[in-house]
Amino acid sequence: MASISEILKNLQQGDVKALARAITLVENEITGSISLLEKSNVLNTPVIGITGPPGAGKSSLVNSLINLLKQKSKIGVIAVDPSSPFNLGSLLGDRIRLSEHFNNSNVFIRSIATRGSLGGLSDKIMEITDVMRVFPFDYIFIETVGVGQSEVEIAGLADTTIVVMVPEAGDEIQTMKAGLMEIADIFVVNKSDHVDADRFAKNLKSLSASHMTREWQIPVVKTIVPENEGITELLTQIQRHQQTDISNLRRPYLLAEKCWRIIQKEKMKDINKEKLLKDISTLVSDKGFNVYRFARTYT
Repeated sequence: MASISEILKNLQQGDVKALARAITLVENEITGSISLLEKSNVLNTPVIGITGPPGAGKSSLVNSLINLLKQKSKIGVIAVDPSSPFNLGSLLGDRIRLSEHFNNSNVFIRSIATRGSLGGLSDKIMEITDVMRVFPFDYIFIETVGVGQSEVEIAGLADTTIVVMVPEAGDEIQTMKAGLMEIADIFVVNKSDHVDADRFAKNLKSLSASHMTREWQIPVVKTIVPENEGITELLTQIQRHQQTDISNLRRPYLLAEKCWRIIQKEKMKDINKEKLLKDISTLVSDKGFNVYRFARTYT
């Protein structure tokens, strides 16, 4: 197996096999993955997060954006699929929906499972994104599972967050608006040929106006993917947002949470859960057993 230094060197030179290998290393915490992450120098590649409720057409939208960009740009796609709560496996359906790009050398697609994560993303999404930012991509798209207001991690990870909705969600705006307004940089009303699409888009514009800043007013883009309508405008808005001097104020919160998990995992590495269970099973019948005093012996 190639050394970490060789993988990183090949990764920086645009070797797709090295990229796939590096992602596998960090996703599965294989020996050397920490060293790879610590030695990585990430590029300033735009990361675009695409989120929204299930069935809104996120995959179709990504597919259309790829078609618009793939001739002149190198594109990386991380497609997050929901996993089973029992075996943590996943169908990885985005591999089917984006299959037309599999043989395009300018497009790299990696489907990953949430593995029980509740924020619409995989537990290893930050590491995978950082690995992909070492590779010379022009754009990186992250498509999330789509779980509504709990989907806040993407806002801290992406430079531009796109929230995709459909006209049928009209009555849900009032219940979802607080969370959506905090994470959205661009709204997309997909399937805008449906009834009430104009009214829905107008309501979104009214809500987004209250979150306007000097640097950015959240645009609302109407799209019809099968007709390829609105895709060019969406790309223009993405590029406009990338050019504004807006720092992602949400990113430090995500990084602090990630750092907390890393430190927690490091502190816990010497604790054997099976031994913990065995010790408790032995002591639990003792009437004087106190779980708080017992836990103190491990700290």
